[in-house]
Amino acid sequence: MSTASAVPALALAGLVKRFGGTVAVDGVDLVVPTGSFYGLVGPNGAGKTTTLSMATGLLRPDAGSAAVHGVDVWTDPVAAKRMVGNLADGVRLFDRLTGEQLITYTGLMFGLPREQVLERTADLLRLMDLGSSAGTPVADYSAGMTKKVALACALVHAPRLLVLDEPFESVDPVSAANIEDVLRSYTASGGTVIVSSHSMDLVQRMCDHVAILAAGRVLVAGTVDEVRAGSTLQERFLELVGGRTRSEGPTWLRQS
Repeated sequence: MSTASAVPALALAGLVKRFGGTVAVDGVDLVVPTGSFYGLVGPNGAGKTTTLSMATGLLRPDAGSAAVHGVDVWTDPVAAKRMVGNLADGVRLFDRLTGEQLITYTGLMFGLPREQVLERTADLLRLMDLGSSAGTPVADYSAGMTKKVALACALVHAPRLLVLDEPFESVDPVSAANIEDVLRSYTASGGTVIVSSHSMDLVQRMCDHVAILAAGRVLVAGTVDEVRAGSTLQERFLELVGGRTRSEGPTWLRQS
């Protein structure tokens, strides 16, 4: 292994975030190897989005550190963010722009030459099946289309690390399959993907590494095979997180 590849794509150490009296992230340590397809899973309120927000410079931690390819996210944010493509949950887009304008604007903000941005924008619109909507304001996009144009914005500067929060939510199956192909090719060429998802099937199918979070802590992390320990990822998740109740439901809900 070369020295460059030995440096993790993302290294989180002791990340802590509190909102008032609530501890949302409670000392998260995580190492994401370069070239990996890394899944981050956990129940609602586990701290996944907060962790990713701190990892990518959107939210300052109360304690701990985050480094992208060895560059500290908070002491050298410009250099770190230049290497990251981020599809964040709940971040507003400049939705008065058209899809084409939004991707172009994002590429220019990363300092890419205009001709290169225009070429990449055309490629991404085609990839995301947004060609016919390129001139439509993003405010008029459906939820799935909005997700796809946001993903295109995350990809336009060819980042070394992609951080995707629920990237396939509301996306149609054909587009999802096309995006999966692109992400597989991206990691095969040395890029790194971190995907937060509620879909255990997707994570088990696409990811080579996974971490399970609950109550702001990492319960287990490693390769998918190590984490699932002979079970399915879904079974292992339920075993670690707990909370499942087996019930037929109330009698009034039954139809016979």
